[in-house]
Amino acid sequence: MQKTCVLALAVFISSAINAQQIDEFTSPGDSSFIQQKSDSAQYVKTTERSKRWRAVILPAGLITYGFISLNSDPLKDFDMNLKNEIREDNPHFHTPIDNYLQYAPAMMVYGLDALGIKGKNNLRDQTMIYLLSNAMMGVTVQSIKRITRIQRPDGFGHNAFPSGHTATAFVSAEFLRQEYKDVSPWYGVGGYVAASATAILRMYNNKHWFRDLLPGAGIGILSTRVAYWIYPAIQKKLFKDKPMHAMVMPYYENKAAGLSFVYHFH
Repeated sequence: MQKTCVLALAVFISSAINAQQIDEFTSPGDSSFIQQKSDSAQYVKTTERSKRWRAVILPAGLITYGFISLNSDPLKDFDMNLKNEIREDNPHFHTPIDNYLQYAPAMMVYGLDALGIKGKNNLRDQTMIYLLSNAMMGVTVQSIKRITRIQRPDGFGHNAFPSGHTATAFVSAEFLRQEYKDVSPWYGVGGYVAASATAILRMYNNKHWFRDLLPGAGIGILSTRVAYWIYPAIQKKLFKDKPMHAMVMPYYENKAAGLSFVYHFH
């Protein structure tokens, strides 16, 4: 069973790295000019692939730890001791905050848009990337849950591994980082702090083992990075560089605050 999961993960990562090919541009002219452009395109492609390999090291490491821990007695003992310490110090702790905090970094993206702080993409593309990230994450997490059937620490349910809340939170955090890393790295730091807090609260709520959190984080990060790699190809197919006529605006009415979305159809 574990070998099957690891094999599926390896295929997923391999597909991620080769998911989107860099377009090669050629211009009319003599053969030396065309060769120069071809060499340049090949260099860009090689560089991009190298970056993608480096980009999967962290999430792959987190996911690998989770799978190893499933059959490692020392790591299982570590999980049990950590759970017992948390419950001993906080026997009645419970909060629903993690149900909302997991989405906070993504909501910050739309909030910054509303304030006029432009991210990497426009609203349409941001939304498509976020939905694509969550779709890949959701399929991966739910598939692994059904295969592994690990009991939750509170004894209710056999769908602990990996943590869906944590995966969702790190999709959100990486989404925020990708959109605003060129504006300020502190946006990404804030997103990852919120995601980490979500993961910790899952343990304090006695819903997950420590081993559930790391692969959840890895899957969330990797899903978002893959979405950014493959989306340009999807964008070309769906929108063909059509202009986006949309706007997000904050509102406050009758003591209720939120965001409104306006789209202009032609």
